[in-house]
Amino acid sequence: MNGYELSRNFWNFAFDNPEKVRPYHIAIYFFSIEHCNRLGWKKKFGFPTSMVMEATGIKSYNSYKKYFDDIVDWGFFDVIEYSKNQYSSNIIALSLKEKALDKALDKALIKHGTKQSESTCSIDKQETSKQINKEQAPPSLEEVILYFEENGYTKDSATKMFEYYEESRKPRGRVWKDGRGNTVKNWKQKARSVWFKPDNLKSNQEYDFKNFDNVIYP
Repeated sequence: MNGYELSRNFWNFAFDNPEKVRPYHIAIYFFSIEHCNRLGWKKKFGFPTSMVMEATGIKSYNSYKKYFDDIVDWGFFDVIEYSKNQYSSNIIALSLKEKALDKALDKALIKHGTKQSESTCSIDKQETSKQINKEQAPPSLEEVILYFEENGYTKDSATKMFEYYEESRKPRGRVWKDGRGNTVKNWKQKARSVWFKPDNLKSNQEYDFKNFDNVIYP
């Protein structure tokens, strides 16, 4: 028995009996789990009335006693010894009620999880479709030149690549096609695999007069 099992068991009951369970029932029960945990999970332990009332914000002893007795009646507390007044402790043991596989909460969570999964799958498919369309959309000449130059290749080779694949779009093509007639799904990948070759690298003789830090002198 651990905190998770106790918590899950109580929530199953609460979900099955919403007309019975009130916030103060929940506060008292979960404070008992916290208190038991701090005591090293003793099988039975003192549960001081005044301390619990202060922790849960319950002002009336009679109200507290009613909520406490409800939890006992529901089988979540085994009372070893009752307190004599509000200033003494009940001695209790936490009880794990019989589990049922067909609890309403379990069914609700499974149903909600299925809907959430279906919704997520739908969103993922739409995002994937948009991503593919974006990758397949032909770039502008400026984009190709910038990509080549950022990677150390010439403007001339970028222009050649752009013109080569632009030709495949005529007269009404929406996407680039390679020499085999296949759609160029990712133009940057195509540039790296086909056009980024030694012959297209910038020569050391090409000076960058806009950025002297990058100039390589012969």
